[in-house]
Amino acid sequence: MKISLRLDNLRDAYRKGETTPRRLLLALREKAAALDPDYHLFIHLLSPEELEPYLTALESRDLESLPLYGVPFAIKDNIDLAGIPTTAACPAFAYVPQCSATVVEQLLALGAIPLGKTNLDQFATGLNGTRTPYGACRNSVLADYPAGGSSAGSPLAVALGVASFALGTDTAGSGRVPAALNNLVGLKATKGLISTAGVVPACRTLDCVTTFTATAREASQLLALTARLDPRDEYSRRNPQWNDSSAFGAPRRFRFGVPRRQDLEFFGCDEGPRLFRDTIERLERLGGEAVELDLSPFLEAARLLYEGPWVAERYSVAGELIERDANAVLPVIRAVLAKASTVTGVDTFRAQYRLQALKAQCDRMMETLDCVLTPTIGRPVTLAEIAAEPLLRNAELGYYTNFMNLLDYAAVAVPSAFMANGLPWGVTLFGRAFTDQYLLGVADALQRQQLPDLPTPAHPARHDRARLVVCGAHLEGLALNWQLKQRGARLIEATHSSPDYRLYALAGGPPLRPGMLRVGEGGVAIEVEVWELPSSELGSFLTGIPAPLGLGKVQLADGRWESGFICEPYGLDGAEDISHLGGWRAYLTTRQ
Repeated sequence: MKISLRLDNLRDAYRKGETTPRRLLLALREKAAALDPDYHLFIHLLSPEELEPYLTALESRDLESLPLYGVPFAIKDNIDLAGIPTTAACPAFAYVPQCSATVVEQLLALGAIPLGKTNLDQFATGLNGTRTPYGACRNSVLADYPAGGSSAGSPLAVALGVASFALGTDTAGSGRVPAALNNLVGLKATKGLISTAGVVPACRTLDCVTTFTATAREASQLLALTARLDPRDEYSRRNPQWNDSSAFGAPRRFRFGVPRRQDLEFFGCDEGPRLFRDTIERLERLGGEAVELDLSPFLEAARLLYEGPWVAERYSVAGELIERDANAVLPVIRAVLAKASTVTGVDTFRAQYRLQALKAQCDRMMETLDCVLTPTIGRPVTLAEIAAEPLLRNAELGYYTNFMNLLDYAAVAVPSAFMANGLPWGVTLFGRAFTDQYLLGVADALQRQQLPDLPTPAHPARHDRARLVVCGAHLEGLALNWQLKQRGARLIEATHSSPDYRLYALAGGPPLRPGMLRVGEGGVAIEVEVWELPSSELGSFLTGIPAPLGLGKVQLADGRWESGFICEPYGLDGAEDISHLGGWRAYLTTRQ
């Protein structure tokens, strides 16, 4: 019987007794060993003896007590697994760690079982998966194309069916480019959300641990399990409550940015423009509104990664080895890092100032968007093209990815289509920091259009903006609207409530205030506005609302429920029923 390795499916198989972790892991190890000569996906495949402690420990545990019970996973070989060499694809650099990386420790504690350490571009410097002394990683679908990098072996482990998920890293696109080339979801979470303690740095200030999964739903599950503040990692960040597992859901009406035509680059690929347009239309069918976005400041930021001082940050990891034994490091890696010695402190600060200016510009554009859509890569390149022009072709692969960590955005690569030759093609959704679960919800909706077996989330997706229904003095241009605008709120839509409410002019004032009350019968539809404000500002707004008003749930005309103003029944003493006017503005007109 063939066992599906998707997280939920594998758990069901264990529950039904269709297999055991021991039988499954040993079979997967044999399969991986048979595939490795062609794909070079593993640097170190754990032996049966090395697997034994994990299998033995699991046999004394209960399936229901461990969220990842018996789940096989692979680890990029710049991430530590205790007792197994970490090489960063450089034999002369190798060391044997005494303890695992924090994220690996988390996964092991949850019941997951490591299958091995995967191949990568040396020192995680590259986007193609060929810059390694352990053999170039070919694509999982077409042998003439690369797997993508630098996390090359990790996506292969998932795509070739030997792991449920795999860990990678991403500084410039290493967790997204190979996902696109192998028909996988690649989550590059917000910087610091997943600990990088125990990870060989590429750029310490930018690095992210990533996951490769078959579906966005699985990426959401893994993120919820691993997004923890880590005292071992000085760059670790606390995950805000609005980005917990409940934020993963079905997107509703949303605005997504799309690069201007002059900013899109497909490097001569005829299929890319059509495939990208098709994805835009698919998002529009999901309720999205496409908004043209000036991508030029994002692209300028991207150029800083290799043209600016961050090359020197990369050199801080491999530089000592290069100076001691230059031949220990691949020539292409040495060529990338060569300019590091010319970087001065003045250069570094000037680049930081320019990056901050670009980020301020990009953030302003992002404020009114729920996410941005781009291709993940402009054009897939062949292994022969990479061999002929390694630096140029690698740079092309990073056109849409290099700016993400510099600007501190969350991103997820998601499969979108297949090209005429059968090669996977995908897009990237990115958004503000700590909107990871929302982005995964949108990615999940895209996948569900093509994978009908995926379950539909039971609740709507949400992110770092809260929606608020107002019906009175907080309406656009009225007396208390400033309380919303000073908190960075923006008007989403003017609409009506469902026909289940009565509206009253409350006693007292100024300012005059309405009370909106849901009733079992005799209700009418009330004119309302939906505003959106940063979730971090909602608490201060709520505490300033005087009795008898408060925030609850209000049903809109289209059936949606949103947070909004409600009134306690006791507050209606002495109030005037103005429901027949249909809204607060109409009532104010009668008083003029």
